[in-house]
Amino acid sequence: MTTMTDASVREFKMPDVGEGLTEAEILKWYVQVGDTVTDGQVVCEVETAKAAVELPIPYDGVVRDLRFPEGTTVDVGTSIIAIDVSGKAPAEAPAEAPEAPAAAPVAAAPAADAAAEKKPEGRQPVLVGYGVAASSTKRRPRKGPEVPVQQASVSIQTELNGHGPAPADPAPTAPVVPAAAAGQSRPLAKPPVRKLAKDLGVDLATVIPSGPDGIITREDVHAAVTATEAPAPAVTQAPVQAQAPVTVPAAHAASYDAARETRVPVKGVRKATAQAMVGSAFTAPHVTEFVTVDVTRTLKLVEDLKQDKDFTGLRVNPLLLIAKALLVAIKRNPDINASWDETSQEIVLKHYVNLGIAAATPRGLIVPNIKDAHTKTLPQLAQELGELVTTAKEGRTSPTAMQGGTVTITNVGVFGVDTGTPILPPGESAILAVGAIKLQPWVHKGKVKPRQVTTLALSFDHRLIDGELGSKALADVAAILEQPKKLITWA
Repeated sequence: MTTMTDASVREFKMPDVGEGLTEAEILKWYVQVGDTVTDGQVVCEVETAKAAVELPIPYDGVVRDLRFPEGTTVDVGTSIIAIDVSGKAPAEAPAEAPEAPAAAPVAAAPAADAAAEKKPEGRQPVLVGYGVAASSTKRRPRKGPEVPVQQASVSIQTELNGHGPAPADPAPTAPVVPAAAAGQSRPLAKPPVRKLAKDLGVDLATVIPSGPDGIITREDVHAAVTATEAPAPAVTQAPVQAQAPVTVPAAHAASYDAARETRVPVKGVRKATAQAMVGSAFTAPHVTEFVTVDVTRTLKLVEDLKQDKDFTGLRVNPLLLIAKALLVAIKRNPDINASWDETSQEIVLKHYVNLGIAAATPRGLIVPNIKDAHTKTLPQLAQELGELVTTAKEGRTSPTAMQGGTVTITNVGVFGVDTGTPILPPGESAILAVGAIKLQPWVHKGKVKPRQVTTLALSFDHRLIDGELGSKALADVAAILEQPKKLITWA
């Protein structure tokens, strides 16, 4: 790639689209080299550790260069696209996409390579708390042309079995030598192969290429690993055959049996979730308490509210009343809505409630929250929950919506389980798990009758919430769900 020193070229850098984020993955480009863009036009979509976000360009001009292909994780502050603000189209499009990690533009990939990298369909996103799956995992339509990206030149069969058909040998009698021996300044390999080599500790300059035009393949990298485990062969020795005994380090064993194992890179939402859960579980001493409650009257109230004109067009379900019950319980037990400040050794009591609702999406678990939920009327709360559902289904939940939560609800009952022991989101002191609502025999007014019953579980940070406080809050939630009229007398 040519270094651009023209004063008319503007470099657009990866912004921090959330508080303190350090990197983001480029999910999709909506423009390509030579396209004309205007100030505010969305040029790409990136995924951070919290959400997928569209990035608008702040310039008018012509796209001179795309610095990275789709699927690349880029540090905040790194240039990702170059715009010629003079309005002149580039003299010629780049002939080939460089593969240097710091500046790799998007280039057209062969049709076979594009087909080999088809992504499997994601599972239906489920809002944990609503009991309904999204009807579609499709994103909303985007404007702008589809941009093919350079992808790994391996077939689907190669990915599954770890072996692919031997490439055609253009010159059978010519010896194949590593790039360094052939005098090449840089070995030819595509980004996924370079990453594999880096992970396995293989110097590409020492690898014998077997791909067309001297391109190093995944199999070449694996062969190089095998060669380092066996006695050092001569430079011209043929690669180890598949039937030969292979000694593989334990860390790389999965590379040789891809049909039996699949390695999924930990990144994006999954990476953030893992780090947050480990940090929370090993920082806050968790205590979980349980209560089983008859919610028959609550379900009856739900059906009545559906007929109320104030709720026309709004989503009304048990979660709405469970959320309201928790808000009332917090009002009666305000010290449960707090956090632990380790640095200053203080308990931070919060006089507002940002109510988090855990949601399972194809990208992983997210917990958007309703800001100042304690100030909402029941219809307003229903509207906020409905909007949360829509944005979660469409993958449009913003980083801001997932920041600043104080208390969370997670509805594991939508998966048919009775309850769970949830882990606290970092910075929060309590999380309520709601189990499946089932028709069960229950003693009601001195007689055994079939009633709608569920089990609630409240996990809390025992550093600042004692058993008495946690028990009172959980008991209040249960009492409201058993006798919904307490929403009037206690609110």
